Amino acid sequence: MSRNRKTTVPGFVSRNGQMVLRKTDAPGNDHNQIVYVLRCGRCAHEYGANGSDIWLRRCPSCSGGKPGLSF
Repeated sequence: MSRNRKTTVPGFVSRNGQMVLRKTDAPGNDHNQIVYVLRCGRCAHEYGANGSDIWLRRCPSCSGGKPGLSF
């Protein structure tokens, strides 16, 4: 995991191996959230997630995570 605890900073890697690539302007589906693009460290799948969900996300392609958000 990244030493930087700010989960929305590009380069942050969660305990589940999901890396934050970038912030988007797309609205998330949770209160006052925006979508961030994540990349799976196992399969390189890229998907969108609410900023508040980054720390717990699992890849929807290879780890049984919820479907990603549109970005």
